[in-house]
Amino acid sequence: MDLRSLAGFDSPFFSILEDVLELPEEQEKTRNNPSRAYVRDAKAVAATPADVMEYPNSYVFVVDMPGIKASEIKVQVESENMLVVSGERKRDPKEKDNKDGVKYVRMERRFGKFMRKFVLPDNANVDKISALCQDGVLTVTVEKVPPRQPKTIQVQVA
Repeated sequence: MDLRSLAGFDSPFFSILEDVLELPEEQEKTRNNPSRAYVRDAKAVAATPADVMEYPNSYVFVVDMPGIKASEIKVQVESENMLVVSGERKRDPKEKDNKDGVKYVRMERRFGKFMRKFVLPDNANVDKISALCQDGVLTVTVEKVPPRQPKTIQVQVA
């Protein structure tokens, strides 16, 4: 239901109210707002902090992944130069709300999908990538392509 057409108003208030009421995505497509999937993916990217360091022989990406098993993390290269780290943190089924009268008073830990994309420099060797997850920190190392040595050509006298 489009509340704006019912009331005859085209106000930002009604747009916010529709978002709060979480109307079906079919109706969302009639507006010029980004889809919920896009917003969800944008939040997943923003909620995954990372550090990137350059060493003489490699690039190192350090991403916080607390509480996520290494088997749930996916590291891949897309489009020959895009490093993508993704996965999903699922809520423990034992922690469900209202089980045995227990309820959450505060829930701050994030659950759901996460993703980070990094554009790799031209000198990154995408065939030599390693990933290690230890103590909730993922470290992805991308080796650099060794710089080309100048080739000296001997000039012969004719």
